[in-house]
Amino acid sequence: MYRHIYVPVDNSDYSNRAIDLAVELGRALGARLTGMHVYAARLHDYRFKQMEYTLPDEYKDETELERQRKIHDSLITMGLQLISDSYLDVMERKCAEAGLAFERKMQDGKHYKVLIEDALAADYDLVVMGALGMGAVKDSQLGSVTDRFVRRVATDTLIIRNADPLRDQQGAIVACVDGSPQSFHGLKLGIALGKALGRPLQAVAVYDPYLHYAMFNGIVGVLNDKASKIFRFKEQEQLHEEIIDTGLAKIYQSHLEIARKLAAEDGVELSITLLDGKCFEKILTFARKEQPWLLILGRVGVHSDEHEVDLGSNTENLMRLAPGNVLLTGGRFYPPLDVKAEEIIAWTEEAEARMERVPAQVKNIARTALLRYAIEQGHTVITSKVIDEAMAIFMPTRMAEKMQILAEDLAVATLRAQSQAVTAICSVCGYTVKGPNPVVKCPVCGAEAGRFQTISREVVEAIAAEEGGVAEEESMPGVVTRWSADARDALREVTDAYLRRRAKARVEKYARSRKIAVITCELALPLIEETVGRDKLGAGWDTLLARTKFTPAEETRTREATAASEFAWTEDAVARLNRVPAGFMRDMTREEVEKVSREKGVTTIDLAVCEEGIGHARDTMNEVIAGYVRNGKKS
Repeated sequence: MYRHIYVPVDNSDYSNRAIDLAVELGRALGARLTGMHVYAARLHDYRFKQMEYTLPDEYKDETELERQRKIHDSLITMGLQLISDSYLDVMERKCAEAGLAFERKMQDGKHYKVLIEDALAADYDLVVMGALGMGAVKDSQLGSVTDRFVRRVATDTLIIRNADPLRDQQGAIVACVDGSPQSFHGLKLGIALGKALGRPLQAVAVYDPYLHYAMFNGIVGVLNDKASKIFRFKEQEQLHEEIIDTGLAKIYQSHLEIARKLAAEDGVELSITLLDGKCFEKILTFARKEQPWLLILGRVGVHSDEHEVDLGSNTENLMRLAPGNVLLTGGRFYPPLDVKAEEIIAWTEEAEARMERVPAQVKNIARTALLRYAIEQGHTVITSKVIDEAMAIFMPTRMAEKMQILAEDLAVATLRAQSQAVTAICSVCGYTVKGPNPVVKCPVCGAEAGRFQTISREVVEAIAAEEGGVAEEESMPGVVTRWSADARDALREVTDAYLRRRAKARVEKYARSRKIAVITCELALPLIEETVGRDKLGAGWDTLLARTKFTPAEETRTREATAASEFAWTEDAVARLNRVPAGFMRDMTREEVEKVSREKGVTTIDLAVCEEGIGHARDTMNEVIAGYVRNGKKS
């Protein structure tokens, strides 16, 4: 935990209490302490020079004035150093009595600047400082030095807001939990401090169901009739009352349940409290009532940007107003997935069924990856769609296949690219990288390298054998169908499972009816696209098209139709027909062109005949549309 504690001192009541608490923490945690006092000799020198014109006349002689300057410089410099020594002597004596290692520091300069520079340059992992200094008055909330320091230094900082040692004899440690990794890190600190100091531990969470009502009431007054109908205010309000508000309570309750399990794992009993309302206001009311010894807050909360460096608004308000000591932490802790998922993740029956079909060799890896993806994306229910999305990210290239053929996907990719690196997945948080021993520690959760599970070539080969190989399958009893690897990849680009089965069945039926031994891309791609539609195909479809250079399905149909016609079509005539929108319009146009050919008595349809027929088709379509419009106006 904390090994080096930094204490700025200035002989104020809050500073002296900071020394006592730092010594108590150092003794409990086995930490060493450093004390720092900043004095402002240069500032005093500057002020003295500003005041010289106010001196009596006898001091304004040049010789006398220079002598007074030297005396002032000597007294100020020496005096301030003696004062600094006396402040640090107090801390050194207390550290010696506690058997703690102590280092003293003193420096001339601007107080907050010196402290910030020293804190950023040294290896302190905890700063203990008073909320107020010597300049505090009745209505002071937070000293300027402390305020500026905590905004610029991310090191954990314990702000002493209670200078009365008698009040510190009782009181619990309270961790504020909002589901962010910062708040869970604060909880872990609370657990460690509670055990070390023998203090009870509590966790509090706050959700705000009233914000939506305030927003709705503000919006409804400015909406016109048309906007009100579009916004559907009543339905929106009912949605929040029946679903969102209740859901918010469940979310924050789940954060507390996760906190309780984390504490139980460390042998600490945790009492939890869920409050509703404005976050800082409710926590402040709770703190004033319960009078905790320490309130632990993340520097930022769950709604902050990932790289936020300033303080969150709730943290800032509580830092100024809380009645007790406040610990600000910028660290992060990610609860283990199994603990977090048990409270916040549910599975649909279809998703659970798919997991049951995953081979045992990779089931744990796949489940960990799915949980990680669901939590990162904010899903609380894992569905088949979530599984598809996660597999596309966590598995190697071309692994976006549905879970029921995950094992076969692994085999295909591995056997087709023997040089491809294996994938290692962190069993704690689901972080994935290439290679069997990719990192010393997981960069997300900090798990050791031994916690990474590897999908190796041996595992893939075992799965392939278990699934019956990669080249052929028995699509019907006694009927074996063989697919080329590229054709099977094309089938996997169908994102909808039902449509994929339809496309697969149609392709295999076509192959069987024509006694085709192996289904290739040339056969499969046109039929797949025609069956499912272009919008149901994955991002890799265009790559397959470019690689195989097959003719799109609609053009294939056109060529088959013209080839079966009683007329001979030239290539340029077919190309012109293909520019007509596919479907009934192209079919109608082809019939109109052939009708023109019969009227002309020609047997070969060239570009000129085709253009004439297209003109007739266009006129027919315009007449139909005009009649539809006239009928519509009469009605």
